[in-house]
Amino acid sequence: MSIIFLALLSAQMIFTIVKNKQPNKDFAGLSVKVKTWWGMFGVFFLATLFNPIVSLFSLMILSFFALKEYFSMMKTRKADRRLFLWSYMAIPIQFYWILIDWYGMFIVFIPVYVFLLLPLPRIVGKGTLGFLRSVSSTQWGLMLMVFGLSHLAYFQIASPIYGANLVLFLVLLTQVNDVVHYVISLYAGKRKVVPSSNPFITLEGFFCSLLATTALAYTLYPYLTPFDPLFGILSGILISVAGFLGSLTISVLRRDLLLGDSKKLKALEESYLSRVDSLAYTSPVFFHVIRYFFDFM
Repeated sequence: MSIIFLALLSAQMIFTIVKNKQPNKDFAGLSVKVKTWWGMFGVFFLATLFNPIVSLFSLMILSFFALKEYFSMMKTRKADRRLFLWSYMAIPIQFYWILIDWYGMFIVFIPVYVFLLLPLPRIVGKGTLGFLRSVSSTQWGLMLMVFGLSHLAYFQIASPIYGANLVLFLVLLTQVNDVVHYVISLYAGKRKVVPSSNPFITLEGFFCSLLATTALAYTLYPYLTPFDPLFGILSGILISVAGFLGSLTISVLRRDLLLGDSKKLKALEESYLSRVDSLAYTSPVFFHVIRYFFDFM
């Protein structure tokens, strides 16, 4: 934790100096990432000093705010309020399955039971107007902001010995992948993947972040994971690709939901969604790959 604190402090100082020297550059995305690092460091620090339950509740609150901001982007009617209420109620239930280590229910609760029952409050006495868009958008938000992020909390429950280090490994690689991608795209990116949705997602950024994340994974795996060298390298590749897909998907999703509302789109650049977009993808992918190949999960 001391090493990470010193690294964060150094990164904060470098970022402040560069930002002051280049006031015309748009560093909003990078500023969000730096703030995210400090927030995650606080969560890990508390979890290390006290109990993994602190980390679980912190992640539950993060899921709540991320889902809340996701709903704020949707064009809603009064008929959708009950739908949102049911969605919020699913958050503590999902994290309760983690707390009692009921993997079977954890893995099917949102993708099966919530998906099948969620349309009911929208159907009863509310008519059919806008039904498909409101229900499908709500379900997609639950999958990303609750189901995806909840995997971060399950690492320590599924593996008390390695769980905390694996989460640290995952978060470090995901954040480094995001920052390298952002910086390379900002200074050297030319081939934009989705210029209409996110100008900071480029092919140059993707390949450079892939190399940087894989190299960092190879450096850190002996200290934070029980992996062999091959899986250490594959972990970096897996996290980099999944993080890229997460950023790409949520960028397009935000643009679609906020089409024509540029003011709100600008305000949401420093939202929780911008901070957890990659983790919503890397967390479940990394978790289930490890669970498949290793017995300690």
